[in-house]
Amino acid sequence: MSSYTAAMTHIADLRKSYERAELNEDASHADPLKQFDQWLAEAISAKVPESNAMTVATVGHDLRPSTRVVLIKGFDARGLVWFTNYESRKGQQLAGNPYAALQFHWVELERVVRIEGLVEKVSDEESDTYFHSRPLDSRIGAWASPQSQVISGRGVLVANAARYGAQFLLQPPRPPHWGGYRLKPDTWEFWQGRKSRLHDRLRYRSSSASDAESLWIRERLAP
Repeated sequence: MSSYTAAMTHIADLRKSYERAELNEDASHADPLKQFDQWLAEAISAKVPESNAMTVATVGHDLRPSTRVVLIKGFDARGLVWFTNYESRKGQQLAGNPYAALQFHWVELERVVRIEGLVEKVSDEESDTYFHSRPLDSRIGAWASPQSQVISGRGVLVANAARYGAQFLLQPPRPPHWGGYRLKPDTWEFWQGRKSRLHDRLRYRSSSASDAESLWIRERLAP
């Protein structure tokens, strides 16, 4: 048996029984933002590694999807916020197609949260405030890295960091190509692993109803 075949056989045999918790309509919040707030707080409290990490999926003009992992930096009724280089691949894709999907995977809690919606840039004031709260090396790094562009080697980044460090010293301004995005959800899904692969899935869809108590339609999806 080749090593490739052995590896494939081993992967096919990997299984886990999900039995930590359940998710039902009676115990969940009617507002998905409150449900997310609770689950994120529980992930942080449980010391789940990188509990603030989320996958961002975008689609370019060629209709090819791409994903990457970023860190959530804030959320409220307006949406979920992260910061990045606007000239990166995701930035270029969002410029052409402003819809994206987010996913949190808290393995230790056997939970996944999926979020979809429209993305827009945050205000300059919000981007400035967050940028100036970052460590100095991260602020210099925002200038030093031409994110997603081909470079000849790591030396390019080191040289750029030295050059911008000497130029800006302790007060680098926010680069014009760097700032925040906010995804305004129109769909949320909360997934809780369950035994026998009969997982719990609750989806919240945005409603056009004007009644504040009916802004979200909550429904159960088959696993």
